Amino acid sequence: MSKKKRIAEAIKNVVSTMMDKVMSNVLINDPFVKEKHHSAKPLYAALVPDEIFKGSHFERRFVTPFGGVWEKLAQVVAQENHGHCLIGHSVNGTVGSESLRRIQEVLNRLEHNTKGEDKVKPNWEEELSYIKKGGGQPIPVSVTCDIFIHNEATNIKYAFELKAPLPNSDQTKVSKEKMLKLLAMQPKQVDYAFYALVYNPYGRKEDYNWTFPMRWFNMHKDSAVLIGNEFWDLIGGEGTYETFIKEVNKLGTGYKEQIYREFLEIEPPQHVEQITLK
Repeated sequence: MSKKKRIAEAIKNVVSTMMDKVMSNVLINDPFVKEKHHSAKPLYAALVPDEIFKGSHFERRFVTPFGGVWEKLAQVVAQENHGHCLIGHSVNGTVGSESLRRIQEVLNRLEHNTKGEDKVKPNWEEELSYIKKGGGQPIPVSVTCDIFIHNEATNIKYAFELKAPLPNSDQTKVSKEKMLKLLAMQPKQVDYAFYALVYNPYGRKEDYNWTFPMRWFNMHKDSAVLIGNEFWDLIGGEGTYETFIKEVNKLGTGYKEQIYREFLEIEPPQHVEQITLK
């Protein structure tokens, strides 16, 4: 089996395993029981159709197990292409005291406007260079990466902060601080650190326009930012993002039909827009 086919199979297995667990939960282990709902919330039941609450019952049992799906997908893809990938891996090293001070200085300047000065705009390369030149007394630092990849053939080590496509400002600030500490460590512990978004709802990278992370990164130009296909193709090889999209959409057709028939207990609509991941 080719690497591309192995990656496609790995993606399919992760998603289908999690979906099968969700379906087993909502159909067998914890189904929606309308009599229980009527008893617990009689006012709601008197005013709102059961189907609305049946949908929310499913949503709650779907969202929780899928919370870590992106990390699991990244891991199986990266293992096929790079050979070694860990989720939640801690990297330990030392960072100079002045470099640590400069990290906080950079973050504070991005977060707070200095009266009378123009708003500071993020610039990854300039910021990282300034921080690395700081040096100072070595201080032990530990950083936990969302995804850590060690390519066994090239000996290159990658660290990723992996986020959903619309992250908030606080999440992004924490991620940037971690990345700067990782790359300021002496001796070097990782070769690259990236802020990666799993897909781009805006389409092209130059069209990405969610304001919160843009406070901390130049989302269009910073080399440390990967969005959608840039991330998946780096960890899995060229064409991985297309493979990911294809496998998810193929699985979606079958699971939607099962949810209509077995959970909602209605026939799937004959003429309905097919929502797909792009």
